[in-house]
Amino acid sequence: MSMRRAANPWRNVYAHPCSWDAHYDPLSLPGLLDQAVARWPDRPLVEFLGRSYSYAALHAQARRFAAGLQEIGIGRGDRVGLFLPNVPAYLAAYYGALIAGATVVNFSPLYSPQELEAQVVDSGTRLLVTVDVPALLPTAIKVLRESPLQTLVVTRLADQLPRVKGLLVRLFGLGQVSRVPREAGIVQWRDMVRGTGDPAPVAIDPAHDLALLQYTGGTTGTPKGAMLTHQNLTANARQIVDLDPHRSERDMILGALPLFHVFANTCVLNRTVADGGCLAMVPRFDIGQVLAAVRRTRPTSFPGVPTMFQALLHDDRLEGTDMSSLNLCISGGAPLPGPVREQFESVTGVYVCEGYGLTECSGVASTNPFNGPGRPGTIGHPFPATRLALLDKDDATAFAAPGDSGELIIAGPQIMQGYWKRPDADAAAFVELPDEEGTVRRWLRTGDIALLEPDGYVKIVDRSKDMIAVGGFKVFPSQVEHVLIDHAAVAEAAVLGLPDAYHGELPRAFVTLKPGMTADADELRDWLNARVGKHERVDRVVIRQTLPKTMIGKLDRKVLKAEALAEG
Repeated sequence: MSMRRAANPWRNVYAHPCSWDAHYDPLSLPGLLDQAVARWPDRPLVEFLGRSYSYAALHAQARRFAAGLQEIGIGRGDRVGLFLPNVPAYLAAYYGALIAGATVVNFSPLYSPQELEAQVVDSGTRLLVTVDVPALLPTAIKVLRESPLQTLVVTRLADQLPRVKGLLVRLFGLGQVSRVPREAGIVQWRDMVRGTGDPAPVAIDPAHDLALLQYTGGTTGTPKGAMLTHQNLTANARQIVDLDPHRSERDMILGALPLFHVFANTCVLNRTVADGGCLAMVPRFDIGQVLAAVRRTRPTSFPGVPTMFQALLHDDRLEGTDMSSLNLCISGGAPLPGPVREQFESVTGVYVCEGYGLTECSGVASTNPFNGPGRPGTIGHPFPATRLALLDKDDATAFAAPGDSGELIIAGPQIMQGYWKRPDADAAAFVELPDEEGTVRRWLRTGDIALLEPDGYVKIVDRSKDMIAVGGFKVFPSQVEHVLIDHAAVAEAAVLGLPDAYHGELPRAFVTLKPGMTADADELRDWLNARVGKHERVDRVVIRQTLPKTMIGKLDRKVLKAEALAEG
Protein backbone atom coordinates (compact mmCIF):
# COMPACT_ATOMS: atom_id res chain seq x y z
CA MET A 1 0.00 0.00 0.00
CA SER A 2 1.68 3.22 -1.11
CA MET A 3 1.07 6.51 0.65
CA ARG A 4 0.17 9.83 -0.90
CA ARG A 5 2.12 12.80 0.43
CA ALA A 6 0.40 16.06 1.29
CA ALA A 7 0.39 18.79 -1.36
CA ASN A 8 2.25 21.09 1.04
CA PRO A 9 4.97 18.91 2.60
CA TRP A 10 5.79 21.36 5.37
CA ARG A 11 2.40 20.66 6.85
CA ASN A 12 3.48 17.10 7.63
CA VAL A 13 0.01 15.63 6.87
CA TYR A 14 -0.56 12.11 5.57
CA ALA A 15 -3.72 10.41 4.46
CA HIS A 16 -4.73 7.02 3.13
CA PRO A 17 -4.55 6.90 -0.70
CA CYS A 18 -8.33 6.75 -0.95
CA SER A 19 -8.97 9.32 1.80
CA TRP A 20 -10.09 11.96 -0.66
CA ASP A 21 -12.62 9.60 -2.23
CA ALA A 22 -13.73 7.42 0.69
CA HIS A 23 -17.16 8.20 2.09
CA TYR A 24 -19.28 6.43 4.65
CA ASP A 25 -22.98 7.21 4.50
CA PRO A 26 -24.64 7.80 7.88
CA LEU A 27 -25.64 4.47 9.41
CA SER A 28 -26.90 3.56 12.87
CA LEU A 29 -25.80 0.47 14.76
CA PRO A 30 -29.33 -1.01 14.66
CA GLY A 31 -29.23 -0.33 10.92
CA LEU A 32 -25.92 -2.18 10.66
CA LEU A 33 -27.46 -5.19 12.42
CA ASP A 34 -30.66 -4.99 10.34
CA GLN A 35 -28.61 -5.15 7.14
CA ALA A 36 -26.72 -8.21 8.36
CA VAL A 37 -29.88 -10.03 9.47
CA ALA A 38 -31.57 -9.32 6.12
CA ARG A 39 -28.60 -10.82 4.23
CA TRP A 40 -27.58 -13.67 6.53
CA PRO A 41 -30.43 -14.55 8.96
CA ASP A 42 -29.39 -18.16 9.44
CA ARG A 43 -25.66 -17.64 9.72
CA PRO A 44 -24.16 -18.05 13.22
CA LEU A 45 -23.34 -14.72 14.81
CA VAL A 46 -21.93 -16.19 18.04
CA GLU A 47 -20.30 -19.48 18.98
CA PHE A 48 -20.04 -19.67 22.76
CA LEU A 49 -18.27 -22.64 24.31
CA GLY A 50 -19.94 -24.98 21.82
CA ARG A 51 -23.37 -23.32 21.45
CA SER A 52 -24.28 -21.26 18.38
CA TYR A 53 -26.66 -18.31 18.06
CA SER A 54 -27.86 -17.18 14.64
CA TYR A 55 -28.16 -13.59 13.45
CA ALA A 56 -31.95 -13.92 13.41
CA ALA A 57 -32.10 -15.36 16.95
CA LEU A 58 -29.93 -12.68 18.56
CA HIS A 59 -31.69 -9.95 16.58
CA ALA A 60 -35.06 -11.19 17.87
CA GLN A 61 -33.77 -11.24 21.44
CA ALA A 62 -32.35 -7.72 21.07
CA ARG A 63 -35.71 -6.46 19.82
CA ARG A 64 -37.52 -8.10 22.73
CA PHE A 65 -35.08 -6.46 25.15
CA ALA A 66 -35.66 -3.10 23.42
CA ALA A 67 -39.42 -3.54 23.85
CA GLY A 68 -38.90 -4.46 27.51
CA LEU A 69 -36.85 -1.32 28.05
CA GLN A 70 -39.50 0.84 26.47
CA GLU A 71 -42.18 -0.73 28.67
CA ILE A 72 -40.38 0.50 31.80
CA GLY A 73 -39.75 3.95 30.37
CA ILE A 74 -36.20 3.62 29.00
CA GLY A 75 -35.85 5.37 25.66
CA ARG A 76 -34.06 8.00 23.61
CA GLY A 77 -30.98 9.40 25.34
CA ASP A 78 -31.29 7.28 28.50
CA ARG A 79 -28.14 5.46 29.55
CA VAL A 80 -28.12 1.67 29.80
CA GLY A 81 -25.05 0.15 31.44
CA LEU A 82 -23.47 -3.21 30.61
CA PHE A 83 -21.51 -4.84 33.43
CA LEU A 84 -20.81 -8.10 31.65
CA PRO A 85 -18.05 -10.48 30.60
CA ASN A 86 -18.09 -11.96 27.09
CA VAL A 87 -21.44 -13.75 27.02
CA PRO A 88 -24.11 -13.89 24.27
CA ALA A 89 -26.45 -11.68 26.32
CA TYR A 90 -23.96 -8.85 25.83
CA LEU A 91 -24.90 -8.66 22.13
CA ALA A 92 -28.64 -8.73 22.78
CA ALA A 93 -28.36 -6.08 25.50
CA TYR A 94 -26.02 -3.88 23.46
CA TYR A 95 -28.06 -3.81 20.27
CA GLY A 96 -31.36 -3.94 22.16
CA ALA A 97 -30.55 -0.78 24.14
CA LEU A 98 -29.60 0.97 20.88
CA ILE A 99 -32.79 -0.17 19.14
CA ALA A 100 -34.73 1.43 22.01
CA GLY A 101 -32.86 4.70 21.36
CA ALA A 102 -30.77 4.50 24.53
CA THR A 103 -27.03 5.10 24.88
CA VAL A 104 -24.89 2.17 26.04
CA VAL A 105 -22.31 2.64 28.80
CA ASN A 106 -19.67 -0.09 29.11
CA PHE A 107 -18.31 -0.96 32.55
CA SER A 108 -15.28 -3.13 33.22
CA PRO A 109 -16.08 -6.41 35.02
CA LEU A 110 -13.03 -5.72 37.21
CA TYR A 111 -14.51 -2.59 38.74
CA SER A 112 -14.86 -2.35 42.50
CA PRO A 113 -18.22 -1.15 43.86
CA GLN A 114 -16.72 2.33 44.33
CA GLU A 115 -15.43 2.51 40.73
CA LEU A 116 -18.69 1.22 39.29
CA GLU A 117 -20.79 3.59 41.38
CA ALA A 118 -18.66 6.59 40.39
CA GLN A 119 -19.18 5.95 36.69
CA VAL A 120 -22.88 5.06 37.10
CA VAL A 121 -23.36 8.43 38.80
CA ASP A 122 -21.20 10.34 36.30
CA SER A 123 -22.96 8.84 33.28
CA GLY A 124 -26.46 8.98 34.74
CA THR A 125 -27.00 5.29 34.04
CA ARG A 126 -30.60 4.32 34.84
CA LEU A 127 -30.48 0.58 34.16
CA LEU A 128 -27.61 -1.90 34.45
CA VAL A 129 -27.33 -5.39 32.95
CA THR A 130 -25.13 -8.00 34.65
CA VAL A 131 -24.81 -11.78 35.04
CA ASP A 132 -25.26 -14.05 38.07
CA VAL A 133 -21.60 -14.77 38.80
CA PRO A 134 -19.88 -14.05 42.14
CA ALA A 135 -17.38 -11.63 40.61
CA LEU A 136 -20.11 -9.30 39.32
CA LEU A 137 -23.54 -9.69 40.85
CA PRO A 138 -22.71 -8.68 44.47
CA THR A 139 -20.93 -5.55 43.18
CA ALA A 140 -23.88 -4.62 40.98
CA ILE A 141 -26.39 -5.16 43.82
CA LYS A 142 -24.34 -2.97 46.16
CA VAL A 143 -24.32 -0.18 43.58
CA LEU A 144 -28.08 -0.56 43.02
CA ARG A 145 -28.68 -0.11 46.74
CA GLU A 146 -26.30 2.82 47.23
CA SER A 147 -26.55 4.90 44.03
CA PRO A 148 -29.22 6.55 41.86
CA LEU A 149 -29.28 3.42 39.64
CA GLN A 150 -32.93 2.44 39.25
CA THR A 151 -32.96 -1.05 37.75
CA LEU A 152 -30.63 -4.06 37.70
CA VAL A 153 -31.30 -6.70 35.04
CA VAL A 154 -29.69 -10.07 35.80
CA THR A 155 -29.03 -12.62 33.09
CA ARG A 156 -28.22 -16.21 34.03
CA LEU A 157 -25.00 -17.78 32.83
CA ALA A 158 -26.54 -21.26 32.70
CA ASP A 159 -29.18 -20.11 30.19
CA GLN A 160 -26.48 -19.12 27.70
CA LEU A 161 -24.36 -22.28 27.79
CA PRO A 162 -24.69 -25.46 25.73
CA ARG A 163 -27.41 -27.73 27.15
CA VAL A 164 -25.18 -30.12 29.13
CA LYS A 165 -22.91 -27.40 30.53
CA GLY A 166 -25.93 -25.31 31.47
CA LEU A 167 -27.50 -28.26 33.27
CA LEU A 168 -24.31 -28.84 35.29
CA VAL A 169 -24.20 -25.18 36.29
CA ARG A 170 -27.84 -25.28 37.40
CA LEU A 171 -27.44 -28.53 39.35
CA PHE A 172 -24.19 -27.72 41.12
CA GLY A 173 -24.12 -23.92 41.06
CA LEU A 174 -20.76 -23.91 39.29
CA GLY A 175 -19.59 -20.38 38.57
CA GLN A 176 -22.83 -18.62 39.46
CA VAL A 177 -24.56 -17.10 42.47
CA SER A 178 -26.93 -19.66 43.96
CA ARG A 179 -29.84 -17.25 44.34
CA VAL A 180 -30.58 -13.82 42.92
CA PRO A 181 -32.21 -11.67 45.65
CA ARG A 182 -35.87 -10.76 45.22
CA GLU A 183 -35.97 -7.06 45.94
CA ALA A 184 -37.12 -3.81 44.41
CA GLY A 185 -35.19 -2.85 41.32
CA ILE A 186 -33.87 -6.32 40.44
CA VAL A 187 -35.36 -7.87 37.29
CA GLN A 188 -34.55 -11.19 35.65
CA TRP A 189 -33.38 -11.02 32.02
CA ARG A 190 -35.93 -13.64 30.99
CA ASP A 191 -38.70 -11.34 32.25
CA MET A 192 -37.33 -8.43 30.21
CA VAL A 193 -37.39 -10.43 26.97
CA ARG A 194 -40.76 -12.17 27.29
CA GLY A 195 -42.63 -9.67 25.14
CA THR A 196 -43.58 -9.75 21.49
CA GLY A 197 -40.30 -8.28 20.31
CA ASP A 198 -41.98 -5.32 18.60
CA PRO A 199 -40.42 -2.17 20.07
CA ALA A 200 -41.75 1.21 19.03
CA PRO A 201 -39.63 2.57 16.16
CA VAL A 202 -37.09 5.20 17.16
CA ALA A 203 -35.73 7.65 14.58
CA ILE A 204 -31.96 7.72 15.09
CA ASP A 205 -29.72 10.46 13.74
CA PRO A 206 -26.48 8.50 13.23
CA ALA A 207 -24.28 11.59 13.00
CA HIS A 208 -25.45 13.17 16.25
CA ASP A 209 -27.16 10.59 18.49
CA LEU A 210 -24.82 9.00 21.01
CA ALA A 211 -24.53 5.23 20.80
CA LEU A 212 -21.82 4.69 23.38
CA LEU A 213 -20.28 6.35 26.40
CA GLN A 214 -16.92 4.64 26.58
CA TYR A 215 -14.83 5.53 29.61
CA THR A 216 -11.11 5.87 29.09
CA GLY A 217 -8.78 3.66 31.08
CA GLY A 218 -7.87 6.43 33.50
CA THR A 219 -4.14 5.64 33.50
CA THR A 220 -3.35 9.36 33.77
CA GLY A 221 -6.21 10.55 35.96
CA THR A 222 -9.97 10.29 36.45
CA PRO A 223 -11.63 8.27 33.66
CA LYS A 224 -13.57 10.35 31.15
CA GLY A 225 -16.54 9.23 29.06
CA ALA A 226 -15.82 9.46 25.33
CA MET A 227 -19.03 10.31 23.47
CA LEU A 228 -19.26 8.09 20.37
CA THR A 229 -22.11 8.43 17.90
CA HIS A 230 -23.68 5.67 15.84
CA GLN A 231 -21.84 6.98 12.79
CA ASN A 232 -18.49 7.06 14.62
CA LEU A 233 -18.82 3.36 15.40
CA THR A 234 -20.34 2.10 12.15
CA ALA A 235 -17.85 4.08 10.06
CA ASN A 236 -14.94 2.56 11.98
CA ALA A 237 -16.34 -0.97 11.55
CA ARG A 238 -16.82 -0.41 7.81
CA GLN A 239 -13.30 1.02 7.47
CA ILE A 240 -11.90 -2.24 8.87
CA VAL A 241 -13.99 -4.35 6.53
CA ASP A 242 -12.93 -2.26 3.53
CA LEU A 243 -9.24 -2.88 4.29
CA ASP A 244 -9.58 -6.64 4.87
CA PRO A 245 -8.41 -8.67 1.85
CA HIS A 246 -9.37 -11.95 3.56
CA ARG A 247 -13.14 -11.46 3.45
CA SER A 248 -14.95 -14.66 2.52
CA GLU A 249 -18.08 -16.66 3.19
CA ARG A 250 -16.39 -18.00 6.32
CA ASP A 251 -15.32 -15.17 8.62
CA MET A 252 -14.68 -16.54 12.12
CA ILE A 253 -13.28 -14.03 14.63
CA LEU A 254 -11.73 -15.31 17.85
CA GLY A 255 -13.35 -13.16 20.54
CA ALA A 256 -10.97 -13.24 23.50
CA LEU A 257 -10.79 -9.46 23.89
CA PRO A 258 -13.37 -8.16 26.41
CA LEU A 259 -16.33 -6.68 24.54
CA PHE A 260 -16.69 -3.85 27.06
CA HIS A 261 -13.43 -2.41 25.67
CA VAL A 262 -13.52 -0.18 22.58
CA PHE A 263 -10.92 -2.29 20.73
CA ALA A 264 -13.15 -5.36 20.89
CA ASN A 265 -16.36 -3.38 20.49
CA THR A 266 -15.22 -2.21 17.07
CA CYS A 267 -12.72 -4.82 15.83
CA VAL A 268 -14.53 -7.88 17.13
CA LEU A 269 -18.23 -7.09 17.53
CA ASN A 270 -19.32 -4.37 15.09
CA ARG A 271 -16.78 -5.35 12.43
CA THR A 272 -18.05 -8.96 12.56
CA VAL A 273 -21.66 -7.87 12.14
CA ALA A 274 -20.73 -5.56 9.27
CA ASP A 275 -19.18 -8.49 7.40
CA GLY A 276 -21.65 -11.25 8.30
CA GLY A 277 -19.05 -13.15 10.30
CA CYS A 278 -19.18 -15.28 13.42
CA LEU A 279 -17.74 -14.43 16.82
CA ALA A 280 -16.04 -17.40 18.51
CA MET A 281 -16.49 -15.98 21.99
CA VAL A 282 -14.77 -16.95 25.23
CA PRO A 283 -15.84 -15.35 28.54
CA ARG A 284 -12.36 -13.96 29.21
CA PHE A 285 -8.80 -14.54 28.07
CA ASP A 286 -8.00 -18.00 29.39
CA ILE A 287 -5.32 -19.86 27.43
CA GLY A 288 -7.06 -23.22 27.75
CA GLN A 289 -10.39 -21.81 26.53
CA VAL A 290 -8.73 -19.83 23.73
CA LEU A 291 -6.87 -22.83 22.36
CA ALA A 292 -9.98 -25.00 22.72
CA ALA A 293 -11.92 -22.41 20.70
CA VAL A 294 -9.18 -22.47 18.03
CA ARG A 295 -9.49 -26.26 17.73
CA ARG A 296 -13.31 -26.20 17.80
CA THR A 297 -14.09 -23.26 15.51
CA ARG A 298 -10.99 -22.88 13.28
CA PRO A 299 -10.98 -19.05 13.44
CA THR A 300 -9.76 -16.92 10.54
CA SER A 301 -8.52 -13.96 12.60
CA PHE A 302 -7.52 -13.26 16.19
CA PRO A 303 -7.48 -9.67 17.48
CA GLY A 304 -5.54 -9.35 20.71
CA VAL A 305 -3.19 -7.24 22.81
CA PRO A 306 0.56 -7.95 23.06
CA THR A 307 0.28 -9.61 26.47
CA MET A 308 -2.10 -12.21 25.00
CA PHE A 309 0.41 -13.26 22.34
CA GLN A 310 3.14 -13.20 24.96
CA ALA A 311 1.15 -15.42 27.34
CA LEU A 312 0.40 -17.91 24.57
CA LEU A 313 4.10 -18.13 23.74
CA HIS A 314 4.90 -19.05 27.31
CA ASP A 315 2.39 -21.92 27.32
CA ASP A 316 3.50 -25.34 26.08
CA ARG A 317 0.04 -26.04 24.67
CA LEU A 318 0.49 -23.50 21.87
CA GLU A 319 2.91 -25.67 19.87
CA GLY A 320 0.43 -28.55 19.96
CA THR A 321 -2.40 -26.44 18.53
CA ASP A 322 -2.98 -26.14 14.79
CA MET A 323 -3.25 -22.40 14.05
CA SER A 324 -3.26 -22.78 10.25
CA SER A 325 -6.86 -21.57 9.86
CA LEU A 326 -5.80 -18.07 10.92
CA ASN A 327 -5.18 -15.58 8.13
CA LEU A 328 -3.72 -13.13 10.60
CA CYS A 329 -3.55 -11.96 14.18
CA ILE A 330 -4.20 -8.28 14.88
CA SER A 331 -2.29 -6.62 17.69
CA GLY A 332 -3.40 -3.36 19.27
CA GLY A 333 -3.95 -1.64 22.58
CA ALA A 334 -0.22 -1.25 23.29
CA PRO A 335 3.08 -1.37 21.38
CA LEU A 336 3.99 -4.89 20.22
CA PRO A 337 7.58 -5.79 21.18
CA GLY A 338 9.55 -7.00 18.16
CA PRO A 339 10.81 -10.22 19.81
CA VAL A 340 7.23 -11.20 20.74
CA ARG A 341 6.01 -10.69 17.18
CA GLU A 342 8.96 -12.57 15.68
CA GLN A 343 8.65 -15.52 18.04
CA PHE A 344 4.86 -15.78 17.69
CA GLU A 345 5.08 -15.75 13.90
CA SER A 346 7.87 -18.35 14.01
CA VAL A 347 5.99 -20.72 16.31
CA THR A 348 2.54 -20.42 14.71
CA GLY A 349 3.29 -19.42 11.13
CA VAL A 350 0.64 -16.69 11.45
CA TYR A 351 1.30 -13.07 10.43
CA VAL A 352 0.81 -10.54 13.25
CA CYS A 353 -0.49 -7.20 11.99
CA GLU A 354 -0.04 -4.19 14.27
CA GLY A 355 -2.53 -1.33 14.29
CA TYR A 356 -3.23 1.73 16.38
CA GLY A 357 -6.17 3.45 17.93
CA LEU A 358 -7.66 4.79 21.11
CA THR A 359 -11.02 5.13 22.79
CA GLU A 360 -11.54 8.62 21.41
CA CYS A 361 -11.37 7.39 17.79
CA SER A 362 -13.87 4.54 18.23
CA GLY A 363 -11.08 1.99 18.30
CA VAL A 364 -8.77 2.24 15.30
CA ALA A 365 -7.12 4.92 13.16
CA SER A 366 -4.30 3.12 11.34
CA THR A 367 -2.94 -0.32 10.56
CA ASN A 368 -0.24 -2.19 8.76
CA PRO A 369 -1.51 -4.07 5.67
CA PHE A 370 -3.72 -7.03 6.61
CA ASN A 371 -2.05 -9.20 4.00
CA GLY A 372 1.49 -8.25 5.06
CA PRO A 373 4.29 -7.80 5.23
CA GLY A 374 3.92 -4.42 6.94
CA ARG A 375 6.74 -2.65 8.70
CA PRO A 376 7.65 -3.90 12.19
CA GLY A 377 7.80 -1.18 14.81
CA THR A 378 5.23 1.02 13.06
CA ILE A 379 1.46 1.39 13.23
CA GLY A 380 1.16 1.30 9.44
CA HIS A 381 -0.96 3.72 7.40
CA PRO A 382 -4.09 5.77 8.17
CA PHE A 383 -7.51 4.22 7.60
CA PRO A 384 -9.64 5.28 4.61
CA ALA A 385 -11.16 8.75 5.11
CA THR A 386 -8.65 9.31 7.92
CA ARG A 387 -5.84 11.84 8.14
CA LEU A 388 -2.86 11.75 10.47
CA ALA A 389 -0.58 14.70 11.19
CA LEU A 390 2.03 15.80 13.71
CA LEU A 391 1.86 18.83 15.96
CA ASP A 392 4.96 20.79 16.78
CA LYS A 393 6.06 19.64 20.24
CA ASP A 394 6.57 23.25 21.38
CA ASP A 395 3.68 24.92 19.54
CA ALA A 396 0.31 23.17 19.49
CA THR A 397 -1.03 25.65 16.92
CA ALA A 398 1.36 24.46 14.19
CA PHE A 399 2.32 21.28 12.37
CA ALA A 400 5.74 19.79 13.00
CA ALA A 401 8.37 20.37 10.36
CA PRO A 402 8.92 17.49 7.90
CA GLY A 403 11.22 14.90 9.41
CA ASP A 404 10.62 16.06 12.98
CA SER A 405 8.73 14.05 15.58
CA GLY A 406 5.59 15.57 17.05
CA GLU A 407 2.31 14.80 18.76
CA LEU A 408 0.12 12.58 16.60
CA ILE A 409 -3.28 14.09 15.73
CA ILE A 410 -6.16 12.42 13.86
CA ALA A 411 -9.12 13.58 11.79
CA GLY A 412 -11.76 11.22 10.41
CA PRO A 413 -15.36 9.98 10.70
CA GLN A 414 -14.51 7.81 13.73
CA ILE A 415 -13.43 10.70 15.98
CA MET A 416 -15.55 11.18 19.12
CA GLN A 417 -17.79 14.18 19.70
CA GLY A 418 -16.07 15.03 22.97
CA TYR A 419 -16.01 14.00 26.63
CA TRP A 420 -19.20 13.56 28.63
CA LYS A 421 -19.81 16.68 30.74
CA ARG A 422 -16.14 17.71 30.41
CA PRO A 423 -15.82 20.83 28.23
CA ASP A 424 -12.51 21.53 29.97
CA ALA A 425 -11.13 18.21 28.73
CA ASP A 426 -12.53 18.86 25.24
CA ALA A 427 -10.53 22.05 24.97
CA ALA A 428 -7.33 20.12 25.59
CA ALA A 429 -8.29 17.16 23.38
CA PHE A 430 -8.85 18.98 20.09
CA VAL A 431 -7.05 21.44 17.86
CA GLU A 432 -8.31 23.14 14.69
CA LEU A 433 -5.84 23.24 11.81
CA PRO A 434 -6.06 23.10 7.99
CA ASP A 435 -5.58 19.79 6.16
CA GLU A 436 -3.52 19.31 3.00
CA GLU A 437 -6.24 21.03 0.94
CA GLY A 438 -6.53 24.01 3.27
CA THR A 439 -9.80 22.88 4.87
CA VAL A 440 -9.83 23.62 8.60
CA ARG A 441 -10.50 20.40 10.48
CA ARG A 442 -11.02 19.43 14.09
CA TRP A 443 -8.11 17.16 14.96
CA LEU A 444 -7.95 14.82 17.96
CA ARG A 445 -4.78 15.12 20.01
CA THR A 446 -3.56 11.65 20.98
CA GLY A 447 -0.78 12.50 23.42
CA ASP A 448 1.48 10.11 21.50
CA ILE A 449 4.79 11.29 20.03
CA ALA A 450 5.28 9.96 16.50
CA LEU A 451 7.38 10.12 13.36
CA LEU A 452 5.97 10.06 9.83
CA GLU A 453 8.34 8.17 7.57
CA PRO A 454 8.78 9.31 3.93
CA ASP A 455 6.57 6.55 2.51
CA GLY A 456 3.79 7.17 5.01
CA TYR A 457 4.40 4.57 7.68
CA VAL A 458 3.79 6.00 11.16
CA LYS A 459 6.05 5.19 14.07
CA ILE A 460 5.01 5.90 17.65
CA VAL A 461 7.98 7.06 19.66
CA ASP A 462 6.24 7.19 23.04
CA ARG A 463 3.44 8.63 25.12
CA SER A 464 4.11 12.30 25.83
CA LYS A 465 2.78 11.85 29.36
CA ASP A 466 5.08 8.87 29.95
CA MET A 467 8.22 10.77 28.96
CA ILE A 468 10.81 10.95 31.74
CA ALA A 469 12.65 14.23 32.32
CA VAL A 470 16.23 13.44 33.39
CA GLY A 471 18.21 16.58 34.09
CA GLY A 472 16.70 18.39 31.11
CA PHE A 473 16.88 15.37 28.78
CA LYS A 474 13.74 13.54 27.60
CA VAL A 475 13.73 9.76 27.94
CA PHE A 476 11.14 7.67 26.11
CA PRO A 477 10.33 4.58 28.23
CA SER A 478 9.44 2.39 25.25
CA GLN A 479 12.93 2.75 23.79
CA VAL A 480 14.51 1.47 27.00
CA GLU A 481 11.87 -1.26 27.31
CA HIS A 482 12.62 -2.51 23.79
CA VAL A 483 16.27 -2.99 24.76
CA LEU A 484 15.34 -4.87 27.94
CA ILE A 485 12.94 -7.20 26.16
CA ASP A 486 15.86 -8.39 24.02
CA HIS A 487 17.48 -10.02 27.06
CA ALA A 488 17.06 -13.79 26.91
CA ALA A 489 15.56 -14.02 30.41
CA VAL A 490 13.12 -11.07 30.27
CA ALA A 491 9.45 -11.70 29.49
CA GLU A 492 7.97 -8.23 30.13
CA ALA A 493 9.49 -4.85 30.87
CA ALA A 494 8.19 -1.49 32.06
CA VAL A 495 10.23 1.66 32.67
CA LEU A 496 8.95 4.51 34.86
CA GLY A 497 10.31 7.87 35.91
CA LEU A 498 10.62 8.13 39.69
CA PRO A 499 11.51 11.27 41.69
CA ASP A 500 15.19 12.10 42.18
CA ALA A 501 16.45 15.10 44.14
CA TYR A 502 19.29 15.90 41.72
CA HIS A 503 18.00 14.87 38.27
CA GLY A 504 14.29 15.52 38.83
CA GLU A 505 13.49 11.99 37.69
CA LEU A 506 15.44 8.80 37.08
CA PRO A 507 14.30 5.80 35.03
CA ARG A 508 13.62 2.57 36.90
CA ALA A 509 12.89 -0.74 35.17
CA PHE A 510 10.46 -3.42 36.29
CA VAL A 511 10.58 -6.84 34.66
CA THR A 512 9.12 -10.32 34.78
CA LEU A 513 11.14 -13.35 33.73
CA LYS A 514 10.34 -16.10 31.27
CA PRO A 515 9.27 -19.44 32.80
CA GLY A 516 12.27 -21.44 33.98
CA MET A 517 14.67 -18.49 33.61
CA THR A 518 16.66 -16.80 36.38
CA ALA A 519 18.50 -13.49 36.45
CA ASP A 520 20.18 -11.16 38.91
CA ALA A 521 18.67 -7.67 39.13
CA ASP A 522 22.04 -5.89 39.34
CA GLU A 523 23.40 -7.84 36.39
CA LEU A 524 20.30 -6.95 34.37
CA ARG A 525 20.78 -3.29 35.26
CA ASP A 526 24.41 -3.35 34.13
CA TRP A 527 23.52 -5.24 30.93
CA LEU A 528 20.85 -2.66 30.10
CA ASN A 529 22.86 0.43 30.99
CA ALA A 530 25.68 -0.67 28.71
CA ARG A 531 23.23 -0.60 25.78
CA VAL A 532 21.40 2.72 26.26
CA GLY A 533 22.36 6.38 26.32
CA LYS A 534 23.78 7.87 29.48
CA HIS A 535 20.58 9.80 30.25
CA GLU A 536 18.52 6.60 29.69
CA ARG A 537 20.37 4.51 32.27
CA VAL A 538 18.15 3.10 35.02
CA ASP A 539 18.95 3.37 38.70
CA ARG A 540 17.59 -0.13 39.39
CA VAL A 541 16.00 -3.15 37.78
CA VAL A 542 13.24 -4.66 39.90
CA ILE A 543 12.30 -8.28 39.18
CA ARG A 544 8.66 -9.03 39.90
CA GLN A 545 6.41 -12.06 39.59
CA THR A 546 3.81 -10.00 37.70
CA LEU A 547 3.24 -6.49 36.40
CA PRO A 548 -0.18 -4.87 36.99
CA LYS A 549 -2.49 -5.04 33.98
CA THR A 550 -5.80 -3.54 32.98
CA MET A 551 -8.75 -5.78 32.08
CA ILE A 552 -7.70 -5.80 28.44
CA GLY A 553 -4.15 -6.78 29.32
CA LYS A 554 -2.34 -3.46 28.93
CA LEU A 555 0.33 -2.50 31.43
CA ASP A 556 -1.25 -0.33 34.13
CA ARG A 557 1.46 2.29 34.61
CA LYS A 558 -0.66 4.23 37.08
CA VAL A 559 -0.89 1.26 39.47
CA LEU A 560 2.75 0.28 38.94
CA LYS A 561 3.95 3.80 39.74
CA ALA A 562 1.82 3.95 42.89
CA GLU A 563 3.27 0.61 44.01
CA ALA A 564 6.82 1.74 43.21
CA LEU A 565 6.42 4.99 45.16
CA ALA A 566 4.99 3.09 48.13
CA GLU A 567 7.91 0.65 48.05
CA GLY A 568 10.43 3.52 47.96
